[in-house]
Amino acid sequence: MSVVNKRKKVTVQTIRRMKSQGNKIAVLTAYDHYMAGLLDQVGIDILLVGDSASNVIHGFQTTLPIGMDIMVSHTAAVARGNDKALIVADMPFMSYQPSIETAILNAGRFLAEGGAESVKIEGGTEMVPTIKRLIECGIPVMGHIGLTPQSINRIGGPKVQGRGKESRAYLMESALALEEAGCFSMVLELMDTEVASEITAALKTTATIGIGAGPNCDGQVLVINDILGLRDPGFKPKFLREYADLPPIISDAARRFIEDVRSGDYPNDDESFGTN
Repeated sequence: MSVVNKRKKVTVQTIRRMKSQGNKIAVLTAYDHYMAGLLDQVGIDILLVGDSASNVIHGFQTTLPIGMDIMVSHTAAVARGNDKALIVADMPFMSYQPSIETAILNAGRFLAEGGAESVKIEGGTEMVPTIKRLIECGIPVMGHIGLTPQSINRIGGPKVQGRGKESRAYLMESALALEEAGCFSMVLELMDTEVASEITAALKTTATIGIGAGPNCDGQVLVINDILGLRDPGFKPKFLREYADLPPIISDAARRFIEDVRSGDYPNDDESFGTN
């Protein structure tokens, strides 16, 4: 049995311990049970059921259209495929902003119906009361500051955060406030590298998970479809590293199947149902 298969269940406390010990945290998104199982088997620390499913699975241009029912369904599928990784469910747009009560009910659905073990919420100091109440209710929270995709219409596009004095101050204030509120980790997205480094150093118990925020965060996250090349050809941010190029492999497999069906080569006698 491999070391990966022997590993213990990853929990919120595991992530805090990895932060304190200086061990890097690997995070990937997952949206279905089969992919979740593959990623879990190779030792991923956190599976993030991201609202990026809106883009990469459902074909929307932003994360805004995806709702609770679909996100809970994706989360439940991931939970059925997972064994050891920590599952974090992304709270979709307007599932937590209207009121603390709304946030509690929806976050509770992710744990009770979806099998998640924590939720992720976008926003800085303005979200502290909501985050504190969720944690008081026994729901672990991963924060998310920097570029927050659910606020894309206010931000005006994918712009690096933290380059101005005011922005730097807000990000640091938010990071410290989220740690004080009890977040076990937080995503730092598309953030000035120096600012991300300062935040990571300033936080004592809350792990930072970077995406486009430089190498000095406690961990890194990418979208699984992106690292496999299963993305819009026009989407290639500087921080993205592709580890495979699956589209031509998938296209070739489908093309050969089509050819075999049309030529009569598939199925042959050995592949026919009921053949001895």
